Amino acid sequence: MPKKATTSSKPAEDEPPLSHRPSWLVALIANVKGEAELPEESPPDAGAEFDRVETLQSILFAIESAGHRAVFIPADDRLPDQLREVRPQVCFNIAEGLQGDGREAQVPALLEMFCIPYTASRVVANAISLEKTLTKRLWRDAGLPVAPFQEFHNADEPIRRALRYPLFVKPAREGTGMGVDLEAVVHNENEMRKRVEWVIHTYRQPALVESFLPGREFTVGVLGQPDVRRYTQRPKLYAADGFHRFPILEIESRQSITPGVYGYRAKSKELTENGAPGYLCPADIPTELHDKLQRLALRAHRAIGATDVSRVDFRLDERGDPYLIEINTLPGLNPAVSDLCIMARAEGLAYEHLILEILDMAAARFGMI
Repeated sequence: MPKKATTSSKPAEDEPPLSHRPSWLVALIANVKGEAELPEESPPDAGAEFDRVETLQSILFAIESAGHRAVFIPADDRLPDQLREVRPQVCFNIAEGLQGDGREAQVPALLEMFCIPYTASRVVANAISLEKTLTKRLWRDAGLPVAPFQEFHNADEPIRRALRYPLFVKPAREGTGMGVDLEAVVHNENEMRKRVEWVIHTYRQPALVESFLPGREFTVGVLGQPDVRRYTQRPKLYAADGFHRFPILEIESRQSITPGVYGYRAKSKELTENGAPGYLCPADIPTELHDKLQRLALRAHRAIGATDVSRVDFRLDERGDPYLIEINTLPGLNPAVSDLCIMARAEGLAYEHLILEILDMAAARFGMI
């Protein structure tokens, strides 16, 4: 079990005193990097999405800073027995799942069956968000901008006429840049089919092929619910529609270990490590683009039924128009390196406050406050 963190961000000096809230027994559920048993046929970057021990320590500390009791439960095959033994009142879920389609929905489904409240998106949204092709179809049907795409179940399928080279090839059901490197960008049919075959064989899932977008890359955080101001302890954090607008983060990957491609190797680098991308927050962009990205991110969040918190990735085309890439309904919460935490830090939002807002939103949805 991770030890409790020993340091934390200090709240702003003008932070108002918080009203009294009941204390809960909160279970943090996660997969720990380097500790989970993975299937023998797993790809070389399997487990990339799992969380570091220091992330779990920081979340536990943040939860306990509000007077709650917090325990860690690994998201493995012992989870049902652990839930029966610990009997948490609410769970802070960041579990990625071990294997299978829609694996990020496995823990939420189990918690639903046990009638235990939990944070962030529910079963269906978590299953959809990891299925990138389905996500793009839903966004396209909602009138949101997505680049032309096609899912391949084998490398010999006919290519859609809308696809023009260069193209980008990646696993259809992975996150954290898994299966993404410089060879993901293909310039002709031979390269495309070779890469599709590699993805299908290595990841045992379809390959998503889409138009390569050569422009700048951004990620936009979404936090809130329409009725959040009714129960939040920080009402000034939210706009009238119940959502908080984080500053936009630009990923500058031209100087990274994979120039122009924000893949697993680049994402695994520490912020100041050689070969890491630049994380520019707030992004230096025109007001019109800034506002458009925030509007699109919230629409994308709602279109798949996401709840409480998400992070939406964008890339610009050659004309500078933004297109949705993917959504993460379980955004990373490492206080030092995760994108959402970089955004919060850039605007002075304490890490503890971010964690507790996510926890309180879940508690309110399940009628605990």
